[in-house]
Amino acid sequence: MRKIFLAVATALAMFSCSQKEPVTVTITNPLSIDRNGEMVEISMAEITGKLQLPDTAQVIVLDENRLEVPYQITYDDMLIFPVSVKGGASVTYTIAEGTPQPVDVVACGRQYPERLDDVAWENDRAAYRAYGPALQEKGERAFGYDIWTKNVPEPVVEDRYDGDLNQGISYHIDHGNGMDCYAVGPTLGGGTAALFPDSTIVYPYCYKDCEVLDNGPLRFTTKLVYNPLVVKRDSNVIETRIISLDKGSQLNKTVVSFDNLQETTPVVTGIVLHKQNPTGYSFDANAGYIAYADSTENAANNNGVIYIGAVFPANIKGALPQMFSEKEQKERGGALGHVLSVSDYEPGSEYIYYWGSGWSKYGFEADTDWNKYLEEYAQKVRNPLVVHVP
Repeated sequence: MRKIFLAVATALAMFSCSQKEPVTVTITNPLSIDRNGEMVEISMAEITGKLQLPDTAQVIVLDENRLEVPYQITYDDMLIFPVSVKGGASVTYTIAEGTPQPVDVVACGRQYPERLDDVAWENDRAAYRAYGPALQEKGERAFGYDIWTKNVPEPVVEDRYDGDLNQGISYHIDHGNGMDCYAVGPTLGGGTAALFPDSTIVYPYCYKDCEVLDNGPLRFTTKLVYNPLVVKRDSNVIETRIISLDKGSQLNKTVVSFDNLQETTPVVTGIVLHKQNPTGYSFDANAGYIAYADSTENAANNNGVIYIGAVFPANIKGALPQMFSEKEQKERGGALGHVLSVSDYEPGSEYIYYWGSGWSKYGFEADTDWNKYLEEYAQKVRNPLVVHVP
């Protein structure tokens, strides 16, 4: 009780010290399902303009109970903060001049040159990795996203790398908060997008350039640029990805573009299928998601089941499994194939989707729980919260 009282008192004190008229933001939920801890974005320039503040001024965000809400200013000058609003309802938040309280870093990551240029990141729900140029130089074929399980809200990735590289503590073994037990290999891994001309996947290799744009406390964002791809007559197609992970979300928002592509080309998002659970995939093109439970071998080793999925804000043309031939299975580390979503990519546009994971030891006891999460997530991205700043 004392902690709550102090939070209210502090917020009210900062609010009363503000010399400018505060901004009241109304957020409306168009869906019948509740939205809890969902991140909203407001232009910081718009807020400072309405508050008549210099760009360097600080603000505080208060909810309807006058409790301070954590926020972050992103690389593209957006003020983001988590909101909770019941189905079909509206809530108001107040933004005023003031000094915010410190916020624990939840979403974070970095490039790891000491581990072959991995870029790895996490939030309070899961952790992820994309492979870099040093790995490609070694000749290792790893095209897709890697998934690390975790079952604690605090960051763990930095300690895992340090333990594995410097202390002989393998991150492939669960030491109490999760591990890396996901198999990527020369596949699309846990939700990578790829061009799909003539029903053939053009596999992206490891990224060429990496830039961290946001590094917490509430959002991690990285920009990855890839080496030229050969797509039919185009030999200089450059793929760029901007990947963002917010506190509380199981899924990464990913914006993909392909420079120098000359014609409309199919694009897929794929999740690799492993022999331990050949039929554990599901998809619903109309609802806008694909899913896979991976795998029974992990369960047998007491590693739990990793649930992987992708969600699409725009309608997709279809979803299907694409299985490898026996020859290709051997070339791709024994993987059986992918479950794929299929869309069209128009030159000069952006392909936006969400991908990520859950774990049977951290909130998802069965694939039905995971699929429900994906279905509702798809509804939310197709019906975003309505933010009104008067």
